[in-house]
Amino acid sequence: MSDLSIGQVAQRFGVRTSAIRYYESEGLIPKAMRRAGRRFYEAGIFDHLIFIRFALRAGFHIGEIRTMVRGLSSATKPGERWRAVADKKLEELDRQMAELQAKKRLLQQLVKCHCPDLAHFARMQRKAEA
Repeated sequence: MSDLSIGQVAQRFGVRTSAIRYYESEGLIPKAMRRAGRRFYEAGIFDHLIFIRFALRAGFHIGEIRTMVRGLSSATKPGERWRAVADKKLEELDRQMAELQAKKRLLQQLVKCHCPDLAHFARMQRKAEA
């Protein structure tokens, strides 16, 4: 496969060209070759885009993805770096899940509430907090 224009990459991968330019400006993908002011990418760009898509779906933000891909080459073994970032993300998700479970319990209490007025609700909460 020969070099691909930014439009071809975007079309084949199902994203907008602005996303490709953004990923490039953020250092998530290699800089494009320029010919007559137009961006062209090698076919390997799809490997980068597949990883970015995966990472976004897993909940990583752009800065975390940048950390994971910065300085990668064919000689780089990214496993350790990825594990470290993923471990931090798992801890963050565990905290978020605990917070969501706590919110869910509060909402379940509210659904069960047959309070005739706000004062009754407040009394029930004071008892629960005691």
